[in-house]
Amino acid sequence: MSIGKRIGLIRDVAYFDHCVEPPSKECPERVRRLYLDIEQDPDLGKFIDCSPRSATDGEICRVHSEHYLRQVLEHAVNPDPYSYDPDTYITAESPHVARLSTGGCLVLADAMMAEEIDSGFALVRPPGHHAEIGRGSGFCIFNNIAITAQYLIDHYGLSRIMIVDFDTHHGNGTQDAFYQTDQVLTLSIHQNNLFPFTGKGTETGQGNGQGYNINVPVPPQFGDAEYSCLFGTIVQNVVENYLPQVILVSAGYDAHIDDPISQTDITTAGYYAMTHALKHFAISVDARLLLILEGGYNTESLSASVRASLRALADNSSTLPSFRHAPRAIQSIEKEWPSELIRKWAPASIGV
Repeated sequence: MSIGKRIGLIRDVAYFDHCVEPPSKECPERVRRLYLDIEQDPDLGKFIDCSPRSATDGEICRVHSEHYLRQVLEHAVNPDPYSYDPDTYITAESPHVARLSTGGCLVLADAMMAEEIDSGFALVRPPGHHAEIGRGSGFCIFNNIAITAQYLIDHYGLSRIMIVDFDTHHGNGTQDAFYQTDQVLTLSIHQNNLFPFTGKGTETGQGNGQGYNINVPVPPQFGDAEYSCLFGTIVQNVVENYLPQVILVSAGYDAHIDDPISQTDITTAGYYAMTHALKHFAISVDARLLLILEGGYNTESLSASVRASLRALADNSSTLPSFRHAPRAIQSIEKEWPSELIRKWAPASIGV
């Protein structure tokens, strides 16, 4: 399968309606600025705009509990937007916007499976990867990427979906959703000792999911070289051995060197390189590729980095990604991973 220039996008002004005063870090300006910059960027081509729909209760509750869905609706009518969680505000408009965020991802999934688009990027909010089965947190209400993965299993009979999460925070909600299954392999590269303080290398799954939950916690100051090394060793090796039918990406841009919420040092060029690599990994195993926006709280670096990812998706050259060697990255794997995970997923050069 080739991944060409038919890139599907979800972007909608309805995503501005989830807001609070005074503004939270997770605010409408994140995507408002992004949408405008995409339109004005002369280096970006045309996209296939898809219209979001509302995710149904049934689709949401394939991942979340009915009790949690009821809680969201109950707190939406509370005059205190932080009545549910001190970080995750819920207003009267939030349930509708969160449904549109999830539903937009499902629209792109359908378009991708129907081969109407070659790849896609859901530029949605609120984000989702911190939302666990029974509770939301970290700005997240419904877990967009987890619901999308479950939707692909339910509606298209897929059995090998890989979720790559390069947000600087661990995707605890996504881990929670698929911890006991091998139908969805989760791989998260995130800063250690940062909210939500989960995602240790020893958290590898349970039951049928043992070995299919992969965490790569990295120390502060890891940047382009270290992430390039991790992609060229761990991510590539997992793709080649798991052979996913679809690669979903929790595309968070808060690991950027200019983002105020982390201490990692990825540059805009680094995000281009990671997306370029993921595209070629998908091509190499005949998989489909869909990105879903997560974090990123400096509006300038978020916009520049998302646009870099879009350029990587649109780049139709046959140039293969090149990867850098970074001893610190290899050492982090050898330090954090249990020996059985190294044997299962790491190249032979690691752990010897």
